[in-house]
Amino acid sequence: MKDLRALTKYLAGLGYGSRKDVENAVRRGRIGGIEAGSKNLAPPFDGVTFDGEPLDPPPGMVILMNKPAGYTCSRADGGQLIYELLPPRYLARSPALSTVGRLDAATTGLLIFTDDGQLLHRLISPKSETPKVYEATLARTLEGHEGEAFASGTLVLRGEDKPLKPAKLDVTGERTARVTLTEGRYHQVRRMFAAVGNHVEALHRAQFGPLALDGLAEGKWRVLGAEEVSRLAGES
Repeated sequence: MKDLRALTKYLAGLGYGSRKDVENAVRRGRIGGIEAGSKNLAPPFDGVTFDGEPLDPPPGMVILMNKPAGYTCSRADGGQLIYELLPPRYLARSPALSTVGRLDAATTGLLIFTDDGQLLHRLISPKSETPKVYEATLARTLEGHEGEAFASGTLVLRGEDKPLKPAKLDVTGERTARVTLTEGRYHQVRRMFAAVGNHVEALHRAQFGPLALDGLAEGKWRVLGAEEVSRLAGES
C-alpha cells in the first residue's frame, strides 16, 4: 500500500472519500488501472479509474452551468442549493469548489464554478472588468431614457454613493432588454432598472466574458476544456 499513498491523497482531494475510504476502495477492487510499482501511481495518474469511470478533473477544474430558477448559490442556506445539481463528492473536493460570484435564486443562466482560487479572485475582482450580459424582462414598457442613464457613468444605486461604471443597454422589445455590465454589485441589474423607475420580472445571464451557454439545457453543466479556461482567464 506504500506506493499508493500519493494516489489515495489525490483521490481524497477529489472528494472520493477520506484516505481510509480510498484505501478500502483499492482493496475492494473499485480502483482500476493500477498495479504495484506502476508508473501511473504518480501524478497525473493516467489510466486510473474509480468504479470503472475515469477520474474527475484535477484541481483547476472550471464548470459552466445553466442555472435554473429557485436555486441559491450557497452551500448552507435553506431551500434548494445550486451544488445539489453537481455530483455530491464535488462538495468534498480540496481545494473547495466555489461559484464565481452569485446569481440570486430567481435569476437563471450562466454560472461558473471553479476550485482555482487565483482564477476565482481574478474574475470577481473589480479591476477585471469582465463583461457580463443579462437579458431582462420588465414590468413596464421602456421609455427610451434608460440607455442614456445606464451609459452615463453617473447612475447611483439606492443606498450607495459611488456611481456605477457605464453599462450598455440594448432594447430587444417593449418590455425586454439586454444589459452588458463590467462590474458585479449586489443585485445590480435589478437595482439599475429600479433606479430608472422600472421593475425586473425575470432575469437571465446569457454570457460571462467569452463564454455563452451555446444550447446547454437548463439545469445542466459541463467541465470547460483547457482552451476555454485560457480564454476566460484572458478576459480578466
